[in-house]
Amino acid sequence: MTAPEFSRAVPLESIGEAPRRIDIEADEVERAALARRFGLVAIDRLAAEAELVREAAEVTATGRIEAAVMQSCVVTGAPVEARLDELFSIRFQPLSESGPDDEIELGESELDVTFYEGGAIDLGEAAAETLALALDPYPRSPDAETVLKEAGVKSEEEAGPFGALAALRDNLGK
Repeated sequence: MTAPEFSRAVPLESIGEAPRRIDIEADEVERAALARRFGLVAIDRLAAEAELVREAAEVTATGRIEAAVMQSCVVTGAPVEARLDELFSIRFQPLSESGPDDEIELGESELDVTFYEGGAIDLGEAAAETLALALDPYPRSPDAETVLKEAGVKSEEEAGPFGALAALRDNLGK
């Protein structure tokens, strides 16, 4: 396994029951590597602020990420700017005796769980994963609809059942 592009290891012994605030920011090299990983044109900024609280071997991180990214339009390929300001709450738990390839059942309350090994959690990788989840999966440039219409692609309204009824009504009116 390769090391994360944006790693900010926080030793467990530096986290206690009282909240500890940590601010991190990706540098230019880290942002470029993350952009390649996530298939982005660029990441102009990625920063996170978090409060960490430890209870036994479990660490809870709550905070926010702020990012400025450049994605490619899914229709035209043109660059699309996006600004993200995303809250997160992640529970870090030690990797159990099961192996990394073993299946693990997670309940609904455990959906934001990240497993760690050793004596540290990786807040940078958690911020990078939060960024990936917050990205628009289908970014569109302002001219995407025009390009689609010119190519003969129907909108959802035109292609759906009500669009077919409207077309039938229009044909009956002729």
